[in-house]
Amino acid sequence: MRTPFTGVGTALVTPFTKSGDLDEAAVRRLARRQIDAGIHFLCPCGTTGENPTLTDAERLRVVELVVEESNGTVPVLAGAGGYDTREVIHTAGEMARRGVTGFLSVTPYYNKPTQEGLYQHYRAFAASTPLPIVVYNVPGRTGVNVEPSTLARLAPIANIVGVKEASGNVSQMCEIVRAVPPGFLVLSGDDALTLPLMAVGGHGIISVAGNEIPAEMVAMVEAAERNDFAAARAVHARIIALMSINFVESNPQPVKYAMAAMGLLEDTFRLPMVSPAPASREKIDNVLKELGLLKGALV
Repeated sequence: MRTPFTGVGTALVTPFTKSGDLDEAAVRRLARRQIDAGIHFLCPCGTTGENPTLTDAERLRVVELVVEESNGTVPVLAGAGGYDTREVIHTAGEMARRGVTGFLSVTPYYNKPTQEGLYQHYRAFAASTPLPIVVYNVPGRTGVNVEPSTLARLAPIANIVGVKEASGNVSQMCEIVRAVPPGFLVLSGDDALTLPLMAVGGHGIISVAGNEIPAEMVAMVEAAERNDFAAARAVHARIIALMSINFVESNPQPVKYAMAAMGLLEDTFRLPMVSPAPASREKIDNVLKELGLLKGALV
């Protein structure tokens, strides 16, 4: 049986209607598409889900919809992070009451805590809930890096079960794998670095590209899990252009535009996120066309 939060988890986008409201029908549709494609777990209300621009009520509603659509078939790792530890604990408690399996918790941002502050933040969060917590390290967005030594301190806390490592620093990824116990999950936060991380002992990916191509991401990661890196590399080579173009502008602008071009949702964002510039759209369209993913040409 698969350990929860290993393999491929998709960092779900949040679809909005043309008028800018939460598109509940599309939330359900996209979650079902993921499950039908064989995804291993779902991650609503993260960065890719435009979490900062969702209201408290909307975050909880997205979680409810994804949990209902999953109906226990796959774990739901909900985004519950922020710069106020008390507020994180409160939000997590409300999400727990709606049936989530665990939490993906981005490091406090803007106030830039020290390593000791990060340790105490996650320690307090862990003490407030019996549910598992995956630390989310993305220093390019938060302004603070969770060092391998801090993760090694956090790892003995029973319900801190892993890290989504999105530093982009392959050397740091290798050091984390070396520093933490074997059962502590080290997940890539960058699609393109999934295979390098798994080759040194990582446990999978929390993916942006999974929104567009969940089955392909599952095929790549499951091949790596079988140590069939030749097959994994073949999938990687086929989809690397999409994994890269998703970051031609700030995430989630490219992936949501691509999904709109695929006919999966409306090309609607919450400010300050906006639809990609025309030059970026052209690049995204070209990649989608090469992969047969444009609406009317799905494969």
